[in-house]
Amino acid sequence: MDFGKYKYDKKKKQNQHGHRTKTKEIRLRPKTGEHDIEFKVKQAIRFLEHKDKVQISVMFRGRENAHIEEGRKVMESVIQELEEFGKLEAAPQQHGRRILCTIAPR
Repeated sequence: MDFGKYKYDKKKKQNQHGHRTKTKEIRLRPKTGEHDIEFKVKQAIRFLEHKDKVQISVMFRGRENAHIEEGRKVMESVIQELEEFGKLEAAPQQHGRRILCTIAPR
């Protein structure tokens, strides 16, 4: 048996679509400016079009922990903008000082 052909077939089976899905992360803060959020959303759209998953995280530092609702608003606005490019895989959950959610490509 041709070992080269065997390795080629094995790789093809493992990787049906010719692209291994990666998870890309978009990090935000509750005080992140509107333009910066727009820029990050455009980046996330590019990742989703490339068939990568996107993990959105809103990080809190210091006194920001007292205003978690601000971070939730940021998270909801980003999810709304990405809705047409991907589907929500994991709803926003709080893990310590972060709120995380995952969006998978359509």
